[in-house]
Amino acid sequence: MAKVAFVGLGVMGYPMAGHLKAKGGHEVTVYNRTSAKAEKWVGQHRGKSAPTPRQAAEGQDFVMACVGNDHDLREVMLGKDGVFAGVRKGAIVVDHTTASAEIARELYGEVSGGQAGAENGVLTVMCGGDAGPFERAEKVIAAYARACNLMGASGSGQLAKMVNQICIAGLVQGLAEGLHFAMRAGLDVEKLIATISKGAAQSWQMENRYKTMVAGKFDFGFAVDWMRKDLGICLSEARRNGAHLPIAALVDQFYSQVQTMGGKRWDTSSLIALLNRH
Repeated sequence: MAKVAFVGLGVMGYPMAGHLKAKGGHEVTVYNRTSAKAEKWVGQHRGKSAPTPRQAAEGQDFVMACVGNDHDLREVMLGKDGVFAGVRKGAIVVDHTTASAEIARELYGEVSGGQAGAENGVLTVMCGGDAGPFERAEKVIAAYARACNLMGASGSGQLAKMVNQICIAGLVQGLAEGLHFAMRAGLDVEKLIATISKGAAQSWQMENRYKTMVAGKFDFGFAVDWMRKDLGICLSEARRNGAHLPIAALVDQFYSQVQTMGGKRWDTSSLIALLNRH
């Protein structure tokens, strides 16, 4: 059992912190900018809450964070009442925020040590940092992850997550177009999926989202607003490293159109709604 602080109780952080307490058996202290959310978590999981990231981090073996973006992360880590002002020497800081590789490297430079389906505790965690701290953190991360791999130096985990989002963007658009075509062609979608899902077209998205996509229901996962944030990070990094991402850039624009349709909080499979509106 370890003493763990978790900073940020959003759609991902809330259940991740819960798994640390219930599944991992760790002593967990949480911090959230909206204190009511922290109080709700404490009532549900019987952990503790702290009024600032600094106080949450004090005396902990591990500090986990999962916040909104680079600005939020810099604030909760480096601010006057941030994690780094309270964390003890030898503790491990693990950041799960989908943010830039640049901020990961910046935070790594400030400390001595490493950088490192939320609801079901089966996340895939991609880490960047040093091997020693990673080995210690991996055992704690196991409470909410089915896979956890060290990808390289600090920032590598963020870069790996960018690859993940780039792949998903193109895949979901392809699935949306295929289903849209099938519906317009009058095919039996159930028979179609039962057939093509046994071959090269198969994907997690196909298996888990085709029914809701055909039904026009989009309340089942990662929101369009968040995907646009992630794709923005990918495209920004691509401008720095010279990578060419024409499909990711195009799909980002499609998602911007979904937002104008009122789909900011729809899940990413809502790309099909853009095709079906014509």
